[in-house]
Amino acid sequence: WRLRGEGRDQWAGMPRRWVHFGDDDTYITLNDFGRGYQRDLQSSQPGLAHLGFVVPSLDAVLKRLNDAGHEVTHWGPEHPHRRNAYFIDTEGLEFEFVEYFSDKPEEKNLYV
Repeated sequence: WRLRGEGRDQWAGMPRRWVHFGDDDTYITLNDFGRGYQRDLQSSQPGLAHLGFVVPSLDAVLKRLNDAGHEVTHWGPEHPHRRNAYFIDTEGLEFEFVEYFSDKPEEKNLYV
């Protein structure tokens, strides 16, 4: 995935910056405006937990994010068939990046 586009405009009477992050067919939109707060990720409130992305090289993603000033919030548990790391952005959204070491669904999707 890559940054497909970005801009600034007005939404609901407030200025906002938006980015489209994805590929030619699929993307997510992130905005930096609004009133209120994201749900507290340390609570039992319902809502979005995190967005997860499968990546071919977790080390490459970690380097890009670290170079941009972002730090790992926490690591996923040790697993023989995957490695994952989590980041929380400045707006409180959590992102998971996971690299699989197996193509077998029964191995990479094993939850113990």
